[in-house]
Amino acid sequence: MSATLPIERRQLGRSELTVPRVALGCGNFGGVGSAPELFGQGLGQDEAFALMDAAFEAGIDHFDTADAYGGGRSEEMVGAWMRRRGVRPMITTKTFNPMDEGEDSGLAPERIARQLESSLERLGVESVDLYLAHDFDPNVPLSETVGAFEELLGAGTIRAYGVSNFDAEQLEAALAAGAPSAIQNEHSLLARGDEAAVLPLCEREQVAYLVFSPLAGGWLTGKYRRGEAFPPGSRMTQRPEPYAVFQSGATFDRLGRLAALAQRADRSMAGLALGWLLADPRVTQVVVGPGRPEHLAPVQEALERPLGVAEREEVGRC
Repeated sequence: MSATLPIERRQLGRSELTVPRVALGCGNFGGVGSAPELFGQGLGQDEAFALMDAAFEAGIDHFDTADAYGGGRSEEMVGAWMRRRGVRPMITTKTFNPMDEGEDSGLAPERIARQLESSLERLGVESVDLYLAHDFDPNVPLSETVGAFEELLGAGTIRAYGVSNFDAEQLEAALAAGAPSAIQNEHSLLARGDEAAVLPLCEREQVAYLVFSPLAGGWLTGKYRRGEAFPPGSRMTQRPEPYAVFQSGATFDRLGRLAALAQRADRSMAGLALGWLLADPRVTQVVVGPGRPEHLAPVQEALERPLGVAEREEVGRC
């Protein structure tokens, strides 16, 4: 891998911040996402440190975590790594999943303030760059949630705020209540539901569109093959529920076409899938979640061999 990847920066919505096109997803540090039954699994501290070292040295200087990842272990590992290395990448963190015993609901103002304080303590910082509502909370008016974020913004403990896992209607409501700078949603060649309404809304309202699960939980790496058992340690053996929708003959047909196209273009399937996202001017940032340093190779490929307009359209038709 080259010493420093050619990572451009984009404006984060209407905020004063710019963010790199690629961020390191830390959801596997000390767990597998927010699943309580898998807390303590995922990457251990040494593995997480090796991955953060490799990413930072390659120029990926924005780390994405959440209070619920690994039950707080992800934030703790990011904080410990920063103290050891003496560096400070940009940080996105999020809140909603139950992380304490308080009676107030997930995105109630009192809980947001409490959870941010806990996140800052685990990370060992005085502020985070981007703070996201990790999901829509039907039990709390968005005006209250957005009001709490605005207070944190005014206090300087966050530099920008946004939402995650919101649909277009929910994002519209958040925009009516305040000025979220970003939305982070699942988007990939296999999950394109946001193309109909969310992406046009973001483009119209100048909301940064951030992508998680760009490789569809590993489905776009070529590791899952028709008629074969899922590889040990893969997402489909650890936490298959979010990706169950991909288990179909139609998906394997599409993957076959993508594999053939990647081979003709002398690219990896993962590099092609990431390149397809990065070639979309509406996509502000792609959050990648590699399990090992060598899994950063498709990121390098996508950045160093960007797709042209015609190539992207061909990939999208697969």
